[in-house]
Amino acid sequence: MPASSGNGTVTRSTLRQQIADALRDEVLAGRLQPGQEFTVKEIAEQYGVSATPVREALVDLSAQGLLEADQHRGFRVHEYSLADFRGMIEARGLVTDGMFHGLAKGLVAPPAGGPADGPAGGFTGDGRGPRSFFVRAGDPRAAAALAGVRRRGEEARRAATAGELNILIGYDLRFWRELGALFGNQYLTDFLHRLRVQSWVCAVQHLRGLGDLRGRLWSGHTEVVDALTRRDLADAHRIVDAYDLHSLALIEGLANGHTGLPADGGEEKGRGKDADADAEPDDDTAPAGNGDTLG
Repeated sequence: MPASSGNGTVTRSTLRQQIADALRDEVLAGRLQPGQEFTVKEIAEQYGVSATPVREALVDLSAQGLLEADQHRGFRVHEYSLADFRGMIEARGLVTDGMFHGLAKGLVAPPAGGPADGPAGGFTGDGRGPRSFFVRAGDPRAAAALAGVRRRGEEARRAATAGELNILIGYDLRFWRELGALFGNQYLTDFLHRLRVQSWVCAVQHLRGLGDLRGRLWSGHTEVVDALTRRDLADAHRIVDAYDLHSLALIEGLANGHTGLPADGGEEKGRGKDADADAEPDDDTAPAGNGDTLG
């Protein structure tokens, strides 16, 4: 499992992260079920590593809300409730709204005669400041960044249309993380990513029991990017709001025993959306599934 570094060694921190990623993917794939218990020794033997990086990885996942630590029994997969899912959807919606609000402020033209990306405009021009990618229409940095995010969205759309849940989760998580990174605030990006991982963990326990998911999972990723590319933040808001409503309707229905899934409607701009979404591969190749490619 561990990947080698350039000198043929694997650092403990690298191993710790690899184990945490692998176990998170096991939870997202449904191979580790909510409430399932295991010990540090069992995981260490499974992966053929020492107990120390395993314990550290499990503590990390506990801090992320995916596991629960039991002093006497080891660890168990956290069991999320429907109320938890509602809270996650609300929280991630508020984060996304805040990001879009910040982008809206970034679209305001600087005073006449002031530099578009200098102090008069309220932004830096080095690509690191908040909203820097959205300061100027036609900025090649913004175009390149959005093009990359759109590629993730295209892969997520294809996976959603085909009902490939594992692949969808991987590209969906990466899509939202890279889109959030354009805002320029790493703390906000990390928080949104954590919320999306948790909401996927909550959703998959309901989705895994279904058969054919083709056309039922939200596929409007590229629509969000297109709206941002047009600098139409109102439309981007509408698309994401519709997605969140679809997520709630779908998971609440399944939790209450209703197996009739609402249609995605992602092909109609901003109407209807899917279950939920979130894990991320490290390159531009299509993820093979959660177990190997989500990061």
